Amino acid sequence: MDGKIQIWQVGNTGVRNPMRIQDALMVYAKSDLVGKLRSVEGASLLMSLLSAKGVLNNQAGKDSSGSYGRKWRLVFNQNGFTYPEVAVKYGFCKEDKQNDLGAIDHLTPFGEAFLKANTVPAVQECFLRSMIINMKKAKNGKYFSPLSWTLAVLLELEKKTGNTAVSFVEFATCIQTSDPSNNIMVVVDDILKIRKQKQKSTAKKVFDRKLYEKLGERYPKRAENFKEYGDMNLRYLRASGIIQRKGRGIAIVKEKHKLTITLTKKLLSEDSQLSRYQILCTGPKLPIDDINMAREILEDLIIQYKSRHLEIDISEYSMGSAIDINNARRSIEAKLSEANELIYAEQQASEWREISDYMSLIMKRGGTKEYDDDREMIKVPKEEVAAYLEWVIWRAILAIDHLKNAPYQVRSFRVDQDFMPVNTAPGNRPDLVAEFDDCVLIIEVTMSENSRQEAMEGEPVRRHLADAMQIYNKPVYGLFIARNVDVNTVETFRHGVWYTKDENKLDLHIVPFSLKQFKLFFEGIFKDNDEAKPTQLINLMSAFDMDRKLLDAPQWKHRIEETMIPYN
Repeated sequence: MDGKIQIWQVGNTGVRNPMRIQDALMVYAKSDLVGKLRSVEGASLLMSLLSAKGVLNNQAGKDSSGSYGRKWRLVFNQNGFTYPEVAVKYGFCKEDKQNDLGAIDHLTPFGEAFLKANTVPAVQECFLRSMIINMKKAKNGKYFSPLSWTLAVLLELEKKTGNTAVSFVEFATCIQTSDPSNNIMVVVDDILKIRKQKQKSTAKKVFDRKLYEKLGERYPKRAENFKEYGDMNLRYLRASGIIQRKGRGIAIVKEKHKLTITLTKKLLSEDSQLSRYQILCTGPKLPIDDINMAREILEDLIIQYKSRHLEIDISEYSMGSAIDINNARRSIEAKLSEANELIYAEQQASEWREISDYMSLIMKRGGTKEYDDDREMIKVPKEEVAAYLEWVIWRAILAIDHLKNAPYQVRSFRVDQDFMPVNTAPGNRPDLVAEFDDCVLIIEVTMSENSRQEAMEGEPVRRHLADAMQIYNKPVYGLFIARNVDVNTVETFRHGVWYTKDENKLDLHIVPFSLKQFKLFFEGIFKDNDEAKPTQLINLMSAFDMDRKLLDAPQWKHRIEETMIPYN
């Protein structure tokens, strides 16, 4: 590709995780700030409110300028969840009026629908509808959808290679720097050239760095943006549910291949800004809204489903409308997701080193670890550490295996199509419930520390364990994991008592581990054994449980710590 390079942005660097947008919009919609975000005070108040509601993890006073609040407002606007300001400086014509669209920053019909999406696939479908609208300006002055353009490139690449996958560096340097005004064949050829050259290279990281530096000579801003914007763009594109992770890169979700083709029919638009926003804010249509296309896509999905030798029954759906057909399709997709999660669970034992590396990053409150060559980089965003803690402990339990319940029954939090964490578990049930042949393990995790830890976790952890003890006809143990365990929390769990509504006394068995201690144990059982077993963890916890009756809180805490030293 010749000439100056531009990088399009499908999201916003201030809002790097699109799966948090729904929670933020919900908080905003219920507040008295609706329509009041155009001032520094209003934008700052939004950030304070999002922090207070747990959507964000911001330090007090960090956003005195309101810049972060403005970024959230822009994200709401750009996705059609709230009405943008109709003004020439934002790309509208001077004849356009605000009344032609809607009240500034108020919720749109599409925003209302987005708030009603109560599953991850439903949220992803809203993002898909939003991202197929041609809202970005191409080099030729027309408008395009970065998602549709990315899909078109991946499909064209598939024709040449038989595979839709691209690496991170291929996406960052070739796809996000181009648009439908470019020759798609040239873009694909550039990808294949980079792929061939990198295969010959003996220093993959050096190759990537030099490639960014070379392209950076034709890019007017920082060369680091290739990676920073690439990471953000991929997060948003994956939020559509039609693109998934493939190593550090991406590929089209196999089950969505038929739908993908229909989304790349028209890549450029000359429609006005107003007309495009009217469609976006009202609720963009998808090909599946047409009954004939919905039926075609369903039939294709059924073929894929049966090819995996899975049983299917959609007789409860009448098939008389696109809505009925799409409901049937979603039920099949849900079953496919469950089947994929079973495969994912089986892979975790072989991924124990990566799981341990994630724990290390969480202990540092976030960060990044890069592996050699093309192996996927792992990252824990600082603002999502709590969600990643629950997720990595879930993966650890899956790695230990021998579970009686399915992996999606173990976790209380939601995951996306790549089984990455979307948010933390709700507070009305345990974070994780692992059922084994002889016992049940109730696991609670937290990033809270100091005296706040006991106040926040003492009652819920004991209550969740007590509830489980009244459900299962087998021993129930509690495992509490925190980045650091406060001695007052240890004291609460040392007593281990709960009274039911009938005033029956329950003896609770809760053992507190720091994340470092659990990490040492987890690494130890995989280093020393061909196969990890839950009895290794249960026996260790049982030994600690006996100690709690003989020791005070500081002594018990030190005993646990001393016992874990040999695992180091």
